[in-house]
Amino acid sequence: MPGMGTVALTAHAYGCMYNRMNRRAVPETRRVTANLPVKLVTDACQVTGKGITETLVAGLERVKRSAAAAKARALKGKLHLTIDIETSRERARH
Repeated sequence: MPGMGTVALTAHAYGCMYNRMNRRAVPETRRVTANLPVKLVTDACQVTGKGITETLVAGLERVKRSAAAAKARALKGKLHLTIDIETSRERARH
């Protein structure tokens, strides 16, 4: 802008300012750098019909669900539940 001077920021000051701005905008994300096979990324994006970020998130969620399912399978035969099916069916539906 005309008439306005420039302000020099140290790298530390700029980094702190950048981090503060980004924490408020999206506090639950993490920027990562990874070397991924181009064909794998391209094929995965075609399958999901979404962009790279959304495709990677879907894949990471699938890995997480897979681990939870394996943990649940490990419990097979170890839990003894007594469930009255008729009472369960009569419960209030919301």
